[in-house]
Amino acid sequence: MFEGKEVVPETFQKLKVLDLFSGIIGGFSLGLERTGGFETVAFCEIEDFPRRVLAKHWPQVPCYDDVRTLTADRLRTDGIAWVDVITGGFPCQDLSVAGRRAGIEGSRSGLWSEITRLAGELRPSFILVENVANLLSGPSEQPGQWFGRVLGDLASLGYDAEWHCIPAAAVGAPHSRDRVWLMAYPEQKQRVRAVFDADYEAESLRAVTPQRRQDGLRSEVGTSGGSILGRWMDQPDPVGMADGVSDWPHRLAACGNAVVPQIPELIGRAILDSLATASSRAA
Repeated sequence: MFEGKEVVPETFQKLKVLDLFSGIIGGFSLGLERTGGFETVAFCEIEDFPRRVLAKHWPQVPCYDDVRTLTADRLRTDGIAWVDVITGGFPCQDLSVAGRRAGIEGSRSGLWSEITRLAGELRPSFILVENVANLLSGPSEQPGQWFGRVLGDLASLGYDAEWHCIPAAAVGAPHSRDRVWLMAYPEQKQRVRAVFDADYEAESLRAVTPQRRQDGLRSEVGTSGGSILGRWMDQPDPVGMADGVSDWPHRLAACGNAVVPQIPELIGRAILDSLATASSRAA
């Protein structure tokens, strides 16, 4: 299932994705769409430079500019009647050890509440969330309080959740970038094939041996139908020009906030595999 092949039956209707805090590459959408079973119906990104990049690669997909003003009614008015999946790597500035540590109530990381608000309005089948690993342990004076708030908010909506810390290095990236990944779904639903348990690493991540990580064998984003594990494209050096470096500071800042697409792809394949299994049992 983790070999880069589509696992979607011909009759399967693609799951509709609302991608919040989309960033420069729409990492959640890019990874999920590579499975062949997901379709992005809307983005939401407040920064102008990433919005222009998203518009280039998804010209037909609307991109809203402020999650605080996005509502289910607004989506329906624009022809988006429902969504199956809400994704969001909500801002980490108030949670990161390198940030202000204002917490889950901070002005930036507090935008987590917009994910739960929209989830309450839209009732998606899945909620996929990414943030810094410190979300699990902070704050220092009351460890676990921030993540307890996240789980409590989801439970109040009737969602169960599972989670795990997965570094970018686990899919072959040349840096650690440890992040917590959370998947939530309505508690009355049959549990999705577990992504975040001991079998997950055994089945998918163990294929990337330490030596392969050191050698820089990494995934190439956008390789249609190829294996998740391949060779990452090298990052080009900035090119100096007479009028300065074109958009380079914006690109660096945006890339630093981006989601590594290969991990949402793994999660998406687990979701599709679970749905296919449930469908075959029902038949």
